[in-house]
Amino acid sequence: MPKQVNFIIGGEAGQGVQSVGFLLAKIFARGGYHVFADQDYESRVRGGHNFYRVRVSEAPIETFSNEVDILVALNQESIELHRGKLSENGTVIYESSITTPSTGRQMVSVPLEEIAVRTTGNRLMGNTVALGAALGLVADKITIAEMVLREYFGGEVGEQNARAVRAGFEYAHGSFSGRIPFTMSLSGQGGRMLLNGNEAIALGALASGCRFLAAYPMTPVTPIMEYLAAKSKEVGVVVFQPEDEIAAINAVIGAAYAGARAMTATSGGGFSLMVEGLSLAGMTETPVVLVLGQRPGPAIGLPTRTEQGELWFAIHAGHGEFPRAVLAPGNANEAFWLTIHAFNLADRYQTPVIVMTDHVLATSYFTVNKFDLSRVSIDRGDLFCTKDTSEAAGYRRHKVTSSGVSPRAFPLQCEGILVCTDSDEHDEAGHLTEDAETRVAMVRKRMRKCDGLKRDVLQPVRYGAEASDTLLIGWGSTMGALCEAVDIMVAQGTSVGALHLGQVWPFPVETVADAIRKARRVFAVENNATGQLARLIRAETGEEVSGRILRYDGRPFSPSDIVSAVARGGQL
Repeated sequence: MPKQVNFIIGGEAGQGVQSVGFLLAKIFARGGYHVFADQDYESRVRGGHNFYRVRVSEAPIETFSNEVDILVALNQESIELHRGKLSENGTVIYESSITTPSTGRQMVSVPLEEIAVRTTGNRLMGNTVALGAALGLVADKITIAEMVLREYFGGEVGEQNARAVRAGFEYAHGSFSGRIPFTMSLSGQGGRMLLNGNEAIALGALASGCRFLAAYPMTPVTPIMEYLAAKSKEVGVVVFQPEDEIAAINAVIGAAYAGARAMTATSGGGFSLMVEGLSLAGMTETPVVLVLGQRPGPAIGLPTRTEQGELWFAIHAGHGEFPRAVLAPGNANEAFWLTIHAFNLADRYQTPVIVMTDHVLATSYFTVNKFDLSRVSIDRGDLFCTKDTSEAAGYRRHKVTSSGVSPRAFPLQCEGILVCTDSDEHDEAGHLTEDAETRVAMVRKRMRKCDGLKRDVLQPVRYGAEASDTLLIGWGSTMGALCEAVDIMVAQGTSVGALHLGQVWPFPVETVADAIRKARRVFAVENNATGQLARLIRAETGEEVSGRILRYDGRPFSPSDIVSAVARGGQL
């Protein structure tokens, strides 16, 4: 069995929980391990219980575990909330000044603030001492941690943190070694990137040639805007924060009309405001990419939690009928490549494409192999690039074609070309009309793009045996938990496989229907209350799933959650 250790760092907002968790993940990634890290936090600046999970393994991992090996408790509440999840050899590291409800072999008292003051003169670095103590229980050396802290903080602050992490490591390594029955060797051979879903989407946008982003800040996708803004001068991308989401989608449509690859990113409430603009893109046949980061609703709901409650909203949003594609990456690697695919689809079919993510995928960190950029291809679709002025004079932006896709020109691209479009119904030249015959021709033209989008649909990923007694079906961020649940059940002797949809619209009808017919039991696994994927399967294929495994408390699935639900016939 590969070595694996599960950490939780718990405390209040403002105690450095996020920093300690991220640095722990970065240290092990740099040390050559596979890492998955996610965070649970409340929507407040200070106070409230926060925790950060870091899972480290010699084998690839893409989800968290309910079991805890090392709990770093920065306050009393963290002990009370998480101690019951400790594994057989689980250990709690806590500040000596915390009064614990009981003692026992699991409890490791470390004078975090005292060590911090002695080594750095700053008691606030007690959380860095705690980071070192956690490493001291399981790691063989501290050199990589010191290097990461120096890089992360820089200057004298970096040196102070390096001293603090070493002091914590030496204290725990000397006093409590052997509590974890194996050692993780931090060799420094790591060649993988540590990325969250937001960063992967931002990198995919850059790789695809995106040169304009307009967005209004909204959890959980604000970091996409922040990441691109930080790179704007380096890569030549314009990042614009307007007054609201309505202005954002309209600015993106304007940039795309002018010829730039353009995108926006928002959450459910912001997407609601963008829907009129989405229809404008559909009518004017303007290619835009929209990232929809789901979180629990309705209204503000749980702004820092996760949910998959907007599948039908994304598929049907907008007044009137127009084509679109909806993609749903399952991990950071898919987030990168599907973002590139989204831009290509948008240009190829001159239509909006929505990339659906959610809080857990957007903010969780994955170790990812470096992307092979030689695989990136850019498809700008049918561009009208002629310099022949006689042909240019007859250019029609919305020319009726057999594919539904008209040759696209950009304003001022060629001498003699007038690029005209309208939000009202229009004729081939882009001039508004109310002629019934023209209306029918234009609707049919636009909707013919659906045929091409269906031909280009991405097929679901099958995990496990091609034929199995039990089949789990999911979409988006449930991918890692689904696959690991399959591994657990197969090891228990169950005939089971999983089907993960990275594209939910157009729906991959035949593949899903065929997989369902071959299984005796089929469970749809979703983070929503109404089984939106299960209903979509029924609507598109005519097939019913056997059961729905649903979670809608704002928390993501773990593999053990799914295994237990299957054993109970679908009840979580």
